[in-house]
Amino acid sequence: MAFLEVKNITKHFGGLVAVDNVSVDVKKGEIVSIIGPNGAGKTTLFNMLTGVYTLTEGEILFEGKPIHNLTPQEIVKAGLARTFQNIRLFGDMRVIENVLVGMHINTNYRFFDLIFRTKKFREEEISKHEKAIEILDSIGLKEKMHNYAVNLPYGDQRRLEIARAISTNAKILLLDEPAAGMNAKESDKLLNFIKELRDIGYTIILIEHDMSVVMNISDRIYVLDHGKKIAEGLPLEIANNERVIEAYLGKGVTNNA
Repeated sequence: MAFLEVKNITKHFGGLVAVDNVSVDVKKGEIVSIIGPNGAGKTTLFNMLTGVYTLTEGEILFEGKPIHNLTPQEIVKAGLARTFQNIRLFGDMRVIENVLVGMHINTNYRFFDLIFRTKKFREEEISKHEKAIEILDSIGLKEKMHNYAVNLPYGDQRRLEIARAISTNAKILLLDEPAAGMNAKESDKLLNFIKELRDIGYTIILIEHDMSVVMNISDRIYVLDHGKKIAEGLPLEIANNERVIEAYLGKGVTNNA
């Protein structure tokens, strides 16, 4: 059984079919990339996986249980967390505070405990703070935990956004173009970072336009074009797939090759 199973999902926006009967299987511990030209339906697919968009058809199973009718908050609690193409940090908050925000989706104390600062509230807040420091230490940002997020270098902001997703107790990380805006050196560091996350137990699904990142990091790749899945396979298989080359470069290129 797949860790995450996406079965024949479709999304209509009026007369537009943004995602058309797409199926994806993700095994535990894999890095799976979703690629395709602009407008292929990649971000719409992510929005369906995370509950932002409801499905027109199909179903999504996580650990064998349906999640496609859950709210985004419920999906995060189930173990799926995402980052965004455009960084969405709280710039006027400190690094550690950004991580703590992610943790509070799993808060166990009640409003009463918060108002009266009960022992339960104090103990849980201390535990969260300690865990936040551990997460920041594991990704190399402990020394910057009191810096304001807006003052971090771009690559560190990307890492912090991933740290905030990790802090929700995620089992699957959905990364939307994590290398966007990075130079080659920053992309290489990110590639190694994502591999490290996989090695310590995270399952990762990513959308990415940087093909050097995709081909060097992915266990398997799915390719979308105009909302349809046109290919799936290992990186080398995808790199040599004529339908994929045609989708990116145009039919004339493959005919003249």
